[in-house]
Amino acid sequence: MKILMIEDNHSVCEMMAMFFKKEGWQYEFAYDGVAAEEKFSAAPHEWDVILLDLNLPKKDGMQVAADIRRLSTTVPLIMLTARDSESDQVLGLEIGADDYVTKPFSPITLIARIKALQRRSQLSAAHGAQHPDQDRFDIKTRHFKMDTKTREVYMYGKPVRDLTPKEFDLLKTLASKPRQVFTRSQLLQLVWDYEYYGDERTVDAHIKKLRQKLEAVGPQVIQTVWGVGYKFDDEGNE
Repeated sequence: MKILMIEDNHSVCEMMAMFFKKEGWQYEFAYDGVAAEEKFSAAPHEWDVILLDLNLPKKDGMQVAADIRRLSTTVPLIMLTARDSESDQVLGLEIGADDYVTKPFSPITLIARIKALQRRSQLSAAHGAQHPDQDRFDIKTRHFKMDTKTREVYMYGKPVRDLTPKEFDLLKTLASKPRQVFTRSQLLQLVWDYEYYGDERTVDAHIKKLRQKLEAVGPQVIQTVWGVGYKFDDEGNE
């Protein structure tokens, strides 16, 4: 695994370097927003995980996140932020971050988050590999089909594009059991693979962004069940 850590605090980078080495991971650092974009744009598909501090010199981390997502909709992105306001965290998630860690953070916690993202990606690939090419869409409903190996999604005969890794996993979880209601806590455990300690607005932010992308191709299929959570249902849509 190769990690790009975008962080202006050299002490934090030196600390994380020790943990990356222990895991046997490759890594590089960028210490400001401009350098980060230059490094990422030079080889967008080279990186397995991006760790992004929001408080950066030269270019704000939110803008860097948006620019990274324009270049790659699939690279896993974890925000590192000392900003503890709900609006900043939700905005980062809506821009396309898959996860966020609030500073000061435990290196062990950050390593666990990285591994969780990696594990979800590997499970998706392994699940898709079990299905033959002639029936490659392994999740199908009335107006929806998904190939979890190639990560292709079609609704109403049209491709759903530019899904981030977490948006794809969230949609897969909901669509794999149509009309079943999932609570926010269940989705946190199933999609993020660990507890968020009650921080359920993460789910809401991803649902909002996912709905926008689904609405671009047809009627909305993710329904809110008030007071409970969310479900996938396309049976009533013509």
